[in-house]
Amino acid sequence: MAPTTSGGMISNSINTSPILHDITNQTLDSDRSVYGSKKELINFLRGWPSPSLLSPSILQSATAALMADPSLFVPALQYGPDPGYQPLREELTVWLGKQYSTKTKSGEICITGGASQGLACVLASFTEPSYTQTIWASAPCYYLACPIFEDAGFGPRRIKAVPEDQQGGIDIELLGTLLQKYEAQHHQQSHNETERKNAGSYRKHYRHVVYLVSTCSNPSGTTMSLGKRKQLVEVARKHDVLVVSDDVYDFLQWPIPPSSPSSSELGPLLPRLSDIDWSLPPSAAEETKEGKRFGNAISNGSFSKLLGPGLRTGWVHGTPDFIMGLSQTGATRSGGAGSQFAAALLAEVMKAGELERHLQETVRPGLQRRHKLIMETIKQELEELGVTVAAQDGGMFGGYFVWLTLPEELDGKTVAQKARHDENLIVAEGEMFEVRGDEEGSKFRGNIRLSFSWEEEHNIKEGVRRLGSVLRGLLREKR
Repeated sequence: MAPTTSGGMISNSINTSPILHDITNQTLDSDRSVYGSKKELINFLRGWPSPSLLSPSILQSATAALMADPSLFVPALQYGPDPGYQPLREELTVWLGKQYSTKTKSGEICITGGASQGLACVLASFTEPSYTQTIWASAPCYYLACPIFEDAGFGPRRIKAVPEDQQGGIDIELLGTLLQKYEAQHHQQSHNETERKNAGSYRKHYRHVVYLVSTCSNPSGTTMSLGKRKQLVEVARKHDVLVVSDDVYDFLQWPIPPSSPSSSELGPLLPRLSDIDWSLPPSAAEETKEGKRFGNAISNGSFSKLLGPGLRTGWVHGTPDFIMGLSQTGATRSGGAGSQFAAALLAEVMKAGELERHLQETVRPGLQRRHKLIMETIKQELEELGVTVAAQDGGMFGGYFVWLTLPEELDGKTVAQKARHDENLIVAEGEMFEVRGDEEGSKFRGNIRLSFSWEEEHNIKEGVRRLGSVLRGLLREKR
């Protein structure tokens, strides 16, 4: 039965994908009557910050300061410059420079309407479906990225999966092999320049795009090592690839194991792929245009996980020429960079030092407690059932998710359906994170993802216990 709507409420049959719950704000009271469960709903699918991790008082103070000063609120309420609100670019320059121990300049930053909108604008400006051959996506993949690629003209057969390797992060050796093989097969393919959209003097079109989350990947939680980051940049520079890294979890990390019971310090951050690329001299293979250098890697950042998704504000870090080109995206030029008012508000937050304080005192400690709790309960409830967790040993861990591998008798979709029906528990089956259109390229039938960011702490233990009950029941049926 297809989902139906009535008076704004959503009713789902047992076979309806739980994705609906992740992308709607509807209440779920009606779902309880459908499933007949009296248990409180627990949602391990929703990758949102818990309400307790939000920042209303910080934003309230910043809004008051902003609206009290005409020199601030007039530009905040007007159309903005194409690259974004300059005071926020300058605040990000200082803050990002400290976080990554780099010398970042405001000309390397373009303000966006968040990571998703930023990705869409990058694709609109720097790819051309008649010229750009393939989108290579790290798998398991953030599942809502695929529709953005499709909207940009890259149908399912144009998006290819490159699995993560055992060390975590995209398999660089396999990617290099696939790129070489693909180019050998298509080297005689003609591209009629007159049929391509005009890149203009500020932009170029790349032959390939690689998409990944290089730090605290969604969904696997893995982080690419420095060595692998350098290798990826080398491959990108060789094959005219634009690497787009969603760096939305970089500042949401903590030491594993903690150096003290209350330790949630953000240790030294690995350099962004864009930092590595920009630190190197132009390569012979890098296309230049009228002396411009567009680079081969960008960092796609966002305030969504830091202060609140509703702010819809982010940034892209890249070479100055790339940033200039991105700012000339048609939708951006029509009124300037997105989120002008929110950008002005965030500039005041950063100017007062409130962003860093909020991360240190609220966000990272809150996520660290939730992560510790979910891992302890997984060990108690699921380990004996043969469930394993993606490696989290040593160094840093962060983000919102843990990635589980189920016993071989079980599949994630069946587990997700039974959990929803029997326990009023929503989990994300692994098949959601297969690259759409190239599901055979990397399959995750035996996986599920659990988000520990949304539910309050008392529900995390209860949710894992319910999951354990579901798994025990299914294993009894199988064995």
